[in-house]
Amino acid sequence: PRPSSLNMLQTLLDTIARMPQMWNVLRWIAEAGYVQHHRAIREILAPHATPDRCFLDFGCGTGQFAQDFPADRYVGLDPTRPYITFAAHHRLGQFIVSDGTAAGLAAAQFDGALVLGVFHHLSDALAHSCVHELSRLLQPGATLLVIEDVPPPAIWNVPGHIMHWLDRGDNIRSDADYRRLWTPHFTVKRDYGMRSGICDYRVYVLERPLERAA
Repeated sequence: PRPSSLNMLQTLLDTIARMPQMWNVLRWIAEAGYVQHHRAIREILAPHATPDRCFLDFGCGTGQFAQDFPADRYVGLDPTRPYITFAAHHRLGQFIVSDGTAAGLAAAQFDGALVLGVFHHLSDALAHSCVHELSRLLQPGATLLVIEDVPPPAIWNVPGHIMHWLDRGDNIRSDADYRRLWTPHFTVKRDYGMRSGICDYRVYVLERPLERAA
């Protein structure tokens, strides 16, 4: 069992997580301003490269990364209503409350999608349903950028290990398990490790396969 001090810290973090503005500040500090996330979005999804591509932020939270996308071609989904309410009042774009399994959006609507720190919160059954829905929503040839939490590889990153220990996600998977999750619907084009402040991630660049000719 965890020491009582860590349990108290976990309770505090859970309380802060229900307060969007405080949660934004805490995460921004821990992630050193999300510099690496913004760079990955800019380089991999290239949201502003052309004037007609549409983007989905799957598990958008408070809409922290809405600013990286064209507002008139951005849709953010999240199951937490207070986060969506906050995003709708403070960000530009369209925001929808949804658990991701049935978003109620038209098929093949998006040219690219971001999924940041979502799948490690989901059971296997729910994760598979969300991947299936992402496949339905993305056009053939579309890019899916997945950024998932991983245990800090550096022993000396004590704050990172504490943050990882306190993380509320109970389904952090191995690289092999993540690949098995993607492969029924997406092709892994490349992957790499990323450090963001005290937090470590694995970045997966996935592609929705082109439809095969009949």
